[in-house]
Amino acid sequence: MGIIKAVCTSPKKGIRKKNIGEGLLIKEYGLKDDSHSGPWHRQVSLLANESVNKMRAKGLDVGPGDFAENLTTEGIDLVSLPIGTKIKIGTESVGEVTQIGKECHAHCAIYYQAGDCVMPREGIFVRILEGGPVKVGDAINVLEA
Repeated sequence: MGIIKAVCTSPKKGIRKKNIGEGLLIKEYGLKDDSHSGPWHRQVSLLANESVNKMRAKGLDVGPGDFAENLTTEGIDLVSLPIGTKIKIGTESVGEVTQIGKECHAHCAIYYQAGDCVMPREGIFVRILEGGPVKVGDAINVLEA
C-alpha cells in the first residue's frame, strides 16, 4: 500500500504542475482541469516521491509536480507494476497501468528547469476505469496485476 503525497495539475503541457491538494478523477478522461487529460492511454501520470528525492539528493530544488506528474505517491514501487495492473486510487477510483516511462524526444521545459527529468525513466501512466475524488493522504493500492 502507498499513499498520495500530492495531486497536481497544470493549464498546459510541458510545464511544472502545481499541487492542488485534491481533485476529481474522471472515468476515461483523467484528472479534471489538467492539460494531459483526455481520451487516450496516458490520462494520469504518477511518479514516486522516492524518485523526486533522488533528484533532491543530486542537489536539485524540486518537489511534487515539478516533473509534470499528476499524482506523487509514496510507498509503492510504481515502475515494477506491469502494464495492465489495476490500482485503487483513493476511495473510489480505479486506474489501469498503460505505460511505464516514456520516450523524451527533446528536452522539455521541465528538463531545463530542473536539470534532469525522472519521468521518462520512473513515471507511469494510467487510464481511469472508475472515477472519483482523490486527495493528499489517500491510499493507493494494487488491485490485480
